[in-house]
Amino acid sequence: MFNTEPSKYHFRACLSYVVFSRRDARSGCRQATAKQPWPGIALVLAVTCLTSMHPLSLPRPPRLSLSHIIVRLIVLLGLFSPPARALDSSQLAVVINMEDPVSYAIGEYYVVRRKLPLSNIIKIRFEPGSTTMSEGEFKLIKAEVERQTVSKIQAYALTWARPYRVECMSITSAFAFGFNRAYCARGCKPTEPSPLFNSSSREPYTDFGIRPTMSLAARNFEDAVALIDRGVKADGSMPNARAYLLSTSDQARNVRSVNYPVVAQILRPRVASRILRQDMLYGARDVLFYFTGRAQVAGLETLAFKPGAIADHLTSFGGMLTDSPQMSALRWLEAGATGSYGTVQEPCNFPQKFPDPVITVDIYLRGETLMEAYWKSVAMPGQGIFI
Repeated sequence: MFNTEPSKYHFRACLSYVVFSRRDARSGCRQATAKQPWPGIALVLAVTCLTSMHPLSLPRPPRLSLSHIIVRLIVLLGLFSPPARALDSSQLAVVINMEDPVSYAIGEYYVVRRKLPLSNIIKIRFEPGSTTMSEGEFKLIKAEVERQTVSKIQAYALTWARPYRVECMSITSAFAFGFNRAYCARGCKPTEPSPLFNSSSREPYTDFGIRPTMSLAARNFEDAVALIDRGVKADGSMPNARAYLLSTSDQARNVRSVNYPVVAQILRPRVASRILRQDMLYGARDVLFYFTGRAQVAGLETLAFKPGAIADHLTSFGGMLTDSPQMSALRWLEAGATGSYGTVQEPCNFPQKFPDPVITVDIYLRGETLMEAYWKSVAMPGQGIFI
């Protein structure tokens, strides 16, 4: 499944968009990256980012202490670690709601297209349609999922867009961590950090007792089929693609842009990039990465995303997949992206509650899966859903 030719950068989207979209980093890439004199830039930009944070719609959160900033710098130094072996299909279990015809159809199609073994299929039952699941109902479902989970499983793929949350947690974080209010926040406060953040772990459940989870979220079966097929198409490809890093006029949601020069440095040997000071992108036909900060993102219908593309917007309610007052993260997938992220409750604009593009891009291009790159790039993912 994974080509080991040493002189090329092979893009993968194994097991569809959720888990196994990947780019394999090769020796030439690692040598080129090592020669880039940018560590100091990364550290300076990280400090600037962390000390300029302010909320989306709530009072300003407290500034980070010096100890938190030091931890952040150590995390960024971790970007220089060598590529790790990625998760593979034998370690993923797909979770299907047998009461939901769309969930059943998505799961069945995914299993066939990706040839998952029967032992990796988990069947549960709950009434579909609600956006929110109660803590009590979730705990019963989670216990049943764990009962059916074989020991080799390191990660889960869900097959529905609703429910997207368990009370104050996202559904994906609840499956990963178990329901725990430490991963929630009432008001503008930090939440429990994830041990997976910028981790070099190859087996998250073995190492941390956590099975990172993403959702094959779609409004209908046809959209899900298109997503899964894009993942299959991405296998073994080498896209001529570009990263678009938009620094918008929305100051509250633009907090990640301070690190865009670092992202461009990481990408430089492998993928072209553009840092654009504008609120929207029109007409690009080669999108592999698209990071921005807006409540609504215009122009998606004019774009062409490469299979395996990652795209997200920092805003409060992008994770309310089917009823958000802002743009739902599902719009990225409907426009052709392969993975996205959004928060299900007001997070304020703590950068730690959203994907860090520096880490996302670096881990993804070093050959780890989309799931790993996304999960390892969010320090506090309790309120955010990975799709």
